[in-house]
Amino acid sequence: MDIFDGISLLGGLAMFLYGMRLMGDGLKAGSSGTLKKAMEKATNTPVKAFLLGLAMTAVIQSSTATIVITSGLVGAGIISLRQSLGVVIGANVGTTVTGQIIRLLDLNSSGTSVLQFFNPSTLAPLAMIVGIIIIMGVKFKDSENIGQIVIGFGVLFSGLLNMTDAVSVLTESGLVEKLFAGLGNNPLIGYAVGAGVAFVLQSSSATIGILQAFSTSGQLTFSAIYAVLVGIYLGDCVTTAIVCNIGAKPDAKRVGMVNILFNLCKSALILAAVTVIHRAGFLDGMWNSTIYSGGIANTNTVFNLACAVLLLPFVGLFEKFSFRLVKEEPVPSGKYDEMLDALNPIFIDTPALAFGRCYELLLEMCRLARRNINKAFGLFTDYNEIVVRKIEEDEDYIDIMADRISNYLVQISAKITMPYHVEIMNYYFSAITEFERLGDHAVNIVNIAREMKENDNVFSKGALTELSVLKELLDRIQDYTAEAFRKQNQTAAHHIEPLEEVVDDMVNALKENHLERLRSRECDVFNGTEFFNLLSEAERISDVCSNVGVATVARANPEIKHQVHDYVSMLHSGRDEEFNRFYEEAHEMYFELLKKKEPGIRMN
Repeated sequence: MDIFDGISLLGGLAMFLYGMRLMGDGLKAGSSGTLKKAMEKATNTPVKAFLLGLAMTAVIQSSTATIVITSGLVGAGIISLRQSLGVVIGANVGTTVTGQIIRLLDLNSSGTSVLQFFNPSTLAPLAMIVGIIIIMGVKFKDSENIGQIVIGFGVLFSGLLNMTDAVSVLTESGLVEKLFAGLGNNPLIGYAVGAGVAFVLQSSSATIGILQAFSTSGQLTFSAIYAVLVGIYLGDCVTTAIVCNIGAKPDAKRVGMVNILFNLCKSALILAAVTVIHRAGFLDGMWNSTIYSGGIANTNTVFNLACAVLLLPFVGLFEKFSFRLVKEEPVPSGKYDEMLDALNPIFIDTPALAFGRCYELLLEMCRLARRNINKAFGLFTDYNEIVVRKIEEDEDYIDIMADRISNYLVQISAKITMPYHVEIMNYYFSAITEFERLGDHAVNIVNIAREMKENDNVFSKGALTELSVLKELLDRIQDYTAEAFRKQNQTAAHHIEPLEEVVDDMVNALKENHLERLRSRECDVFNGTEFFNLLSEAERISDVCSNVGVATVARANPEIKHQVHDYVSMLHSGRDEEFNRFYEEAHEMYFELLKKKEPGIRMN
């Protein structure tokens, strides 16, 4: 063997690993929404959680990804630690699916025409051809994603073929025989080798795939590889546990710890069982027999499935031990800290889950801002310093949430490739800005109320009456805004812009009325200025709502995405019948209400 054979082997390994990542990333991106829903509905039944973990890992081709995502969901409080335990065990079984796919290497010796079609030497280039046709020549939802999965499959098998070609050279040189000859007599060395390689590659599937590639040499036996397989389980779960511990809460760390405990028990169980069964003479027929790719895949599946069935009833014990090994930490003092902690880096590789955490915080930002606006208006009839401090405290949280979500979205942006995810990210960036502005306007209204209190000044009954009607109108436009964002409700979104126009009309009318009160000395100059400032804040609040409404409409109608100004101008020009009808109804309703309202009505 010379240096060029070594380069060929390493190059094949690189292609294999890249193909696995390419296929896995595509599968994760395409199934992340389903994954999120399924994970969040995990039940307390260990068997159902086990099946969920098995199925999800079989889909995304990575037990590490499944367990890390589960850890993040536990840390975010979406599922409990107890719910996650069955998922962890199921993920360990689900990862064996990759080995069963790779066993197609055994078809090399087949002469049957149908089976030859599935020969990796045929399947690899065919998959890449189909994949590139899908990406470049076919346009439908997720076509690029599906093409990436198919190409990843082809690259994976191309890498395997390169590795097997290089292994054949190693076989002729006798190096493979030397590498694995001593493992049958010393299972501890095999165990250490499997654990070390899996830890370095950070993938049990990839490590077993390499072992399957070496099996084409015809020099591997069951006695030489069973301990290597068991070592691979430990090496992979250590990597998973490390990732689960990065910036995680205790329960999230315990998910990684349960995975280690399960794999340690699995390793001990397999090593003990194989030793006892071998000494009893039941493995004599296969102990020193040659094992190929299919045999390795089957052995791996049997080991994992048998241990899962035996150990699943003991998940409660794993949970108890995890509590002993991972101690509780002090509870965060801030009431929104737990929600902020849900912006976990673990979710970044799965955009649907990461966006879900951002969405929940954005809803909370909107709720806090609306509540602050409501409280701020109430200060003009019942000024209370405790309420003021509460508004300012919530405003600080709104600002913190805005910063944290923005930073998190920047991290997500480096991972997303699908246009649909890019649209969500842009929409959320816009929402952050608008909801933060709503909170700022609430603080501005507080400052107006504080100025009036410090100067011992109040609005007249007539001014308060008019403000109460304006407040009702603002409540309605904010209700539509929250509903438009929360459910992407297009009906609610379309109702915002007509109401924004009514707000503008009412602000102009109230300015005229207040000027009349100033002329008649019903109000003095000072509260006249503050009244105009308050009207300006109301107008700006409606403008923010308009921005959210238009962004929501544009998200559902891409044709107006880059022509928002023209779209809004068209609405205000009277060319949209629905806009005109709703505007006229709202205008008549609120201006009629303005005439009927009696002075002195409270607004909070």
